[in-house]
Amino acid sequence: MKLFFRYFLMELKSAMEYKLSFLLVALGQFIVSFSAFLGAAFLLQRFTSIKGYSMEMIMLCTASVLLQYTLAECLGRGFDNFPSLVKSGKFDRILLRPQNTMLQVMGSRFEFTRIGRLIQAVILMAVGLNGANVAWSIGKIMTLIFMMIGGICLFIGIFIITAAFCFFTIEGLEIFNVFTNGAVEFGKYPIAVFGKRILQFCTYIIPYALIQYYPLLYLMGESNQTFLIGVPLLACLFLIPAVLIWQFGVKHYKSCGS
Repeated sequence: MKLFFRYFLMELKSAMEYKLSFLLVALGQFIVSFSAFLGAAFLLQRFTSIKGYSMEMIMLCTASVLLQYTLAECLGRGFDNFPSLVKSGKFDRILLRPQNTMLQVMGSRFEFTRIGRLIQAVILMAVGLNGANVAWSIGKIMTLIFMMIGGICLFIGIFIITAAFCFFTIEGLEIFNVFTNGAVEFGKYPIAVFGKRILQFCTYIIPYALIQYYPLLYLMGESNQTFLIGVPLLACLFLIPAVLIWQFGVKHYKSCGS
């Protein structure tokens, strides 16, 4: 963690060398991501609710997934940049260093400009929670914290799997954007609105529902089942297959030179 923190500080100092550029990009991130929520907001102005879910529920769904994805992207951006490390031969240098390869790749890049999107997610979360009149308790506070932890782990796991496929394909596969950017897009709505099969897929295969739909039911008082407090932490288990796929890729890695 000491090495990871040093990577973090180096990237932060680099980003702050061009402060105006940093602020403009962060502002652009705020504006672009906010437009995604406006689509749902305009829809609700016409129909008042979507399959019985209120505006507050939609706002919390949007904010929670956006916040989780943004934090994961800030920390795991190095995996998104991994194809260039393979193509340039720089991953060969990483293998020679006496440190974990995943730590080095993860620390190779941090996306601080995502703070614009992060601010928007926090605002939406605050407004949604205020409008929902949540009856706060220790359990609900823990639910919110666990949602963030589980969501970050889930999205970083997807980033790791995406990067691991580059050991075999060299180029990054755009299809994986369905599970990252696509998840943010359809995460604007409670996953249950997409039907039973999608809900099952998002519960047992790629567990988006564990970090969005189920904990929000408890947070908004629509369910009194206390086990939902810890459900988001189950999403952290997604890191296990992600790490195994990464290790398999490293084992079968063949350098493509420079």
